[in-house]
Amino acid sequence: TGQLRLPSMQRFHSVRLRGLKMAPSMILSKRSYLKLRQLSTIVNVFNRRSTKFPQRAPKFIGNIRQFSSLPDHEILSMPALSPTMEVGTISKWQVAEGDFIESGSVIADVETDKAVVAFEAVDEGYLAKILLPEGASEVAIGTPVAILVEDKEMVSAFKDYTPDGSASSAPSAEAEAAPAPATESAAPPPKPATPAPSAPTSSDGSRIFASPLARSIAAEMGIDLAAIGQGSGPKGRITKSDVDKYAATAPEAKATATAEPVAETAAPSSFAPGKPYEEVPLSGMRKTIAARLTTAKRDVPHYYLSITCNVDNLVKTRAELNKRLEKDGTKLSVNDFIIKASALSMGKVPEVNSSFMDTFIRQYDYVDVCVAVATPGGLITPIVGDADRLGLVGISDKVRELATKAKDGGLQPHEYQGGTFTVSNLGMFGVSNFSAIINPPQAAILAVGGTDTRIIQTGTDEEGKPTYSTSKTMTVTLSCDHRVVDGAVGAKWLQAFKGYIEDPMSMLL
Repeated sequence: TGQLRLPSMQRFHSVRLRGLKMAPSMILSKRSYLKLRQLSTIVNVFNRRSTKFPQRAPKFIGNIRQFSSLPDHEILSMPALSPTMEVGTISKWQVAEGDFIESGSVIADVETDKAVVAFEAVDEGYLAKILLPEGASEVAIGTPVAILVEDKEMVSAFKDYTPDGSASSAPSAEAEAAPAPATESAAPPPKPATPAPSAPTSSDGSRIFASPLARSIAAEMGIDLAAIGQGSGPKGRITKSDVDKYAATAPEAKATATAEPVAETAAPSSFAPGKPYEEVPLSGMRKTIAARLTTAKRDVPHYYLSITCNVDNLVKTRAELNKRLEKDGTKLSVNDFIIKASALSMGKVPEVNSSFMDTFIRQYDYVDVCVAVATPGGLITPIVGDADRLGLVGISDKVRELATKAKDGGLQPHEYQGGTFTVSNLGMFGVSNFSAIINPPQAAILAVGGTDTRIIQTGTDEEGKPTYSTSKTMTVTLSCDHRVVDGAVGAKWLQAFKGYIEDPMSMLL
């Protein structure tokens, strides 16, 4: 009849492939016979894959044509393991090529912006190829990291697999592209760097069409647009990519492009020339800390309130409770009392237990207290959930568990994401007082200093003269978001906190 129908498409409404839309009733002409054979192969593979990897099918269709010479397979991409994750580092592969992977099993450990998180398999199959080695950093979400196949016999087909889809085609492509640099390198040498005119012209006086961005980049790199010649844009328009390609292949352009940055770096620096130094690469966690704290300090209007608490009763109560708990191997810390007092203070002044949400203020009905923990990779704030409902022993056990996980890099996302308030304690390092930066979207953070012995007035004698005694005190500073917590509200919260610290037995009421 001169026309062929694609029956395997009847089970689908439509499938898109490189901009081509095929409907179930679509009829292809005889002229498209070769194209039909390619499409038929793709659709048949899709039919088989849809039963094995239904959630991956649409993405698989987008890549199947490129890998049509390979067995049926699934591409495993870098997942988003936390809401704030943009890139990750593959810390360790837990499986090897050829291993069978069950659904839900851990494939690899991935370092996110907060912690090392397990990358779990969604489907079962055999790991045919690992695309990125251990230690690969700055891996963006969605980047292919491994290949999964259904049968073990298919593993060998991916021995020489490369991310571009074909190990055999990559060398030939490079061989074809090899002569290109030699041809382009013969281009006329660029003229000295001068500000690019708004409408550049070639040597024969004709106008050169280039995008504004291409003109700007060419001027910065000292490249004459006339030397580039015909551009890749519409009607020969020179684009940014044309300038980049020319700069990468023309030695003179490279020399000009690199000359100016060198001159800039020759400016006075913060270190003495000739003195040894070490440049420490930023980890994913350190980058996140830098970005979040910079944003918080810039965008959140901080103000600070400090108060001094008498901790004589707290020290005495803690000693008595620890003596009772000694047989159970439990030891309460001063920080446990501080977390409990902070959580209970939220009940008296709930305005502090809030977040600024641009168009409204969200006030929480629960109290999740974040505790700042120093780790080799940076600061992290695991969460003590429902701290106002936990006893001192429960808080102590939870903090100890979370601190151990944090230092070992074993925290799960739900253990450090969220929280309604943060406590940061540097008292154990001898710091008397400090001001902490708010952890958005929280509205406040409490900075706790160490205890100090002071002479304070305790009253007067029979003659009306003041009497003095020594007492242990502790200074705390509350950093508040002024968009949420007014000064009077912050002061009320500190008064409530001080009441619990100076009378720790009231926490049990």
